[in-house]
Amino acid sequence: MLENIEGVIFDLDGTIVDSMGVWRTVDVTFLGRRGIPLPEGLNKELESMEFMETARYFKRRFELPDAVEEIVAEWMDTALDQYLRHVPMKPGLRGFLEHLEKSNIPAAIATSNHADLARAALKGHGLERHFAEIVTCGEVEHAKPAPDVYLEAARRLGVPAEKCIVFEDIPVGIQAGKSAGMRTCAIRDDYSQSQDGQKRRLADYYIESYAQALDGSYEKL
Repeated sequence: MLENIEGVIFDLDGTIVDSMGVWRTVDVTFLGRRGIPLPEGLNKELESMEFMETARYFKRRFELPDAVEEIVAEWMDTALDQYLRHVPMKPGLRGFLEHLEKSNIPAAIATSNHADLARAALKGHGLERHFAEIVTCGEVEHAKPAPDVYLEAARRLGVPAEKCIVFEDIPVGIQAGKSAGMRTCAIRDDYSQSQDGQKRRLADYYIESYAQALDGSYEKL
């Protein structure tokens, strides 16, 4: 899997940490304070949006008087402690990152989430030193499934796109990596388990644990 690879780029939520459930709690709490029930399927509508775009969407859809910045601040208040203390790391990740470090292969995060939450998740698990860059979709012109965030991450790592591999947990992220000309590995996540068939059709590899990326037991698709 890592043959001829010079850079590794990870999504955050569902890929580095099991954090997708946090956002259901955040949404229920945020909307509940305003007497609004959580609409069915809301998370699916939001999965390709970057952080500020999601706040603007909430403001429009739920006709909120709050400023977008106020919505973001309230979300951050609810989510930050969860990312710092409570979201579990994906199995086998630490060993995989240590292998990349020993092999002098730099790593980056490319996420639709807020950079502060990415930093909190890394700090909570003591993983900061393993990531040279954190790039958010809010820093590029187009969010996933466009390739922009992955291309920017590769640029910051100083690695050609074709020498990078992307780890992702949802189809739109895999599409973004493929569109960037990178190899892609889908990782199992409970949140997106219903999309496993689509993930396997899109990706080059599939794993349930990062240990499989090292011991050769990954699925080659």
